[in-house]
Amino acid sequence: MDQQPESGPDEAQASAPAARQRSHKRPKDIRELCYPFIYETQLQCDYEIATDELCCQVGAVMAMLPTPLGEGEAAIFADLDTLQRLIYNLNGSVRGRLGIFEEDLDWLKGRYDAYNEASRGRVTGFVLPRGPQPIPTLHLCRCASKKVVRLLVRLEESGVGHDPILARFANLLANFFFVLTVYLKQAWDVTEVPYVSINY
Repeated sequence: MDQQPESGPDEAQASAPAARQRSHKRPKDIRELCYPFIYETQLQCDYEIATDELCCQVGAVMAMLPTPLGEGEAAIFADLDTLQRLIYNLNGSVRGRLGIFEEDLDWLKGRYDAYNEASRGRVTGFVLPRGPQPIPTLHLCRCASKKVVRLLVRLEESGVGHDPILARFANLLANFFFVLTVYLKQAWDVTEVPYVSINY
């Protein structure tokens, strides 16, 4: 009986992508699937995961605010409660219908201006991202917002269109989270630690 010829290296390499593709098929057991789009190769899913992570970080900040809430902390909690919902609207605005509108930007600009005015002049240069919680987590929210902007850039580069208001809102989010750290440090009498760059 003749033996089947062994696969050569070229044939093995050609079959490898097919095997990987098969391993990434949607499982029959829904418990083995964390998100319906988790295996897609375009960037929409990465964007949705990034905005989901940002929303979770905002929730962590809310949990870290001191209790009972003082007047300032209560206002922050209410703002973050609104922001969590807006971030999930941001999340679905690439794959689904647009969920961020000019009135949302206007509201967030108003909140930015309020915290910025209350802490005006406190920070005039670079500072190190440190302090008691939830200040470090607010800085993580700031960085996560920048990542969302970068993913929107990559989405557009890859041919996935979206409304420019999404990047405007995500940029504003990053700035809002920073000014909130400054406001909290002032309210809690936490010293800012300057950073002097040797690069610029």
